[in-house]
Amino acid sequence: PVFWCCRYSQADQWEALLGLHVQSQTNEWTVRRKLRRIVAHRDYNTFTYDNDVALMELDTNVTLNQNIWPICLPSSTHDFPAGQEAWITGWGATREGGSVAPILQKAEVRIVNSTVCKTLMDDEVTDRMICAGVLKGGVDACQGDSGGPLSVTGSSGRVFLAGVVSWGDGCARRNKPGVYARVTKFRRWIKENSGV
Repeated sequence: PVFWCCRYSQADQWEALLGLHVQSQTNEWTVRRKLRRIVAHRDYNTFTYDNDVALMELDTNVTLNQNIWPICLPSSTHDFPAGQEAWITGWGATREGGSVAPILQKAEVRIVNSTVCKTLMDDEVTDRMICAGVLKGGVDACQGDSGGPLSVTGSSGRVFLAGVVSWGDGCARRNKPGVYARVTKFRRWIKENSGV
């Protein structure tokens, strides 16, 4: 939409808060940064949510502490197999149609087989999307969680960003997994636009 392109993609409209746990409470460990730029994927589709990914560059460096720690970007060939445990975190609604959470929430889900997910989601899932959830229902990302991480701990103990919360059919419905931007498919794009 025009509103997105002309306001939300402007870096000066944003402030990044790092190390936040309770939505409205900053403390000695919370770091504020302005944004230097936002890079939205030029092929983002507002109807299908394909290529639902963007980068935000902070204006200055951030010193890491016990509350601010990076997540690893997977290589383009990294495999996140179906059934693998993953975690989602966010301040989004704690139930469909509900209000946002004041305290950061986390939930365990599992990577869902792509073919199964395409069938469950009426073939609206592209190769640039990865599905995760609990097929019996009850656990999912929801409104307000968009842009948040789908993280997977590798055998080395390092935590990898498998996906970015994108869309779903309601929240936590039976046989309706959450759909995420598949980070491995955007690895080259991330490198080209950030150097990372």
